[in-house]
Amino acid sequence: MIELGGHTKFRLIAQSFAEESLFRDLAGATSIDFEGDLRINFSANRDRWSFETAWQLFALNGDSVEWTRGLGPAADLLIDRLPNDERRLFDLSDVIRDAGRNAVIHRLDRFSVAYTSEKTVARFGRQALSWGNGLFYSPMDLVNPFDPTAIDTEFKTGDDMIYLQYLRDSGDDVQGAVVFRRNPVTGDVAADKGTVALKYHAFAGGNEYDILIAESYGVTVFGIGGVFSIGGAVLRGDVVATDTADGTRVQVVTNLGYSWTWGGSNVSGVLEVYFNGFGQHGGKYDPASLAANPELLKRFARREIFALGRYYVAGSLSVEMSPLWTVTPTILANLGDPSGLLQLVTQYSVSDNMTFLGSLNVPLGADGSEFGGIETGIAGLYLSTGASVFAQLAWYF
Repeated sequence: MIELGGHTKFRLIAQSFAEESLFRDLAGATSIDFEGDLRINFSANRDRWSFETAWQLFALNGDSVEWTRGLGPAADLLIDRLPNDERRLFDLSDVIRDAGRNAVIHRLDRFSVAYTSEKTVARFGRQALSWGNGLFYSPMDLVNPFDPTAIDTEFKTGDDMIYLQYLRDSGDDVQGAVVFRRNPVTGDVAADKGTVALKYHAFAGGNEYDILIAESYGVTVFGIGGVFSIGGAVLRGDVVATDTADGTRVQVVTNLGYSWTWGGSNVSGVLEVYFNGFGQHGGKYDPASLAANPELLKRFARREIFALGRYYVAGSLSVEMSPLWTVTPTILANLGDPSGLLQLVTQYSVSDNMTFLGSLNVPLGADGSEFGGIETGIAGLYLSTGASVFAQLAWYF
């Protein structure tokens, strides 16, 4: 059996910068970008064998394409400028053009072959893997976790790995993954840059739990988590311990989700609490303080952790205004600053194969705070952003 489909997405991203922002000196008061994203998904199945691939073409035009080009490697800590495969086993991305205000990139985001039997799955190649029970922050998700501020989370970025799954008669299952990565400096495949992980997922009555043991980037990771039903609500959570050169660092995430009807509208709410043992004490984000915490900076640069602080609360309400229209206000808050990000996301089904997704994003907090803008080391200048707008129209085929 052969399946072919995909989407085209057109985006407008408008970002403002305050007078005290270092980015304003580079970009001006505002930065406006247009993006086009074509994705073609192909899969073929025969007997127990299957093949999956997804080709993407990105076309970008705008201010940030130009002003971020000269920032250099240090900017990689904060900005994902263009997709690349410098850390992956296979180089399946290619920059067709990167000049002036324009950039064009094409890549394979999926490219895998799989064998499936009644109780086993074996898959090799570029694929996506999602583990853990965090909804905003996901410490158990060791491979390309989503940024909590991401608006379009339809497809998770793929990575090159071997994935194995064995299903027991009880319904429990064992999953294993070996992720191959290169040293971005030498270009060589390195064992201390990869991830080898094993996760056991089990049922206990109406509840579920996970046990994780892994070796990731040369350090041992152990995690335990679960999903529990409490009345009409769902309680989820994970505890993850990482054995680093500076000692054991612990991350804890737990969330409570509940759905109800309010004024004739369906509403889903979630509240999440996150402790980041890698985070900075006392809200100190100046360059010297951050440099003294290399374990945090390494994970921040690799996009494993998206939090500089230690204590966070996140919450959202998804309100079904009509069967075709959903509005979701969301807040991410760093309790140590305090600072936060307010997002108002709306999604509307324009037709059977066309969807609009939009968001207004407003950072909250004083200069020097995480969301208000951390210090640059230059007096009076901060790595801060102002309000931004995201608008996307997607057509599926």
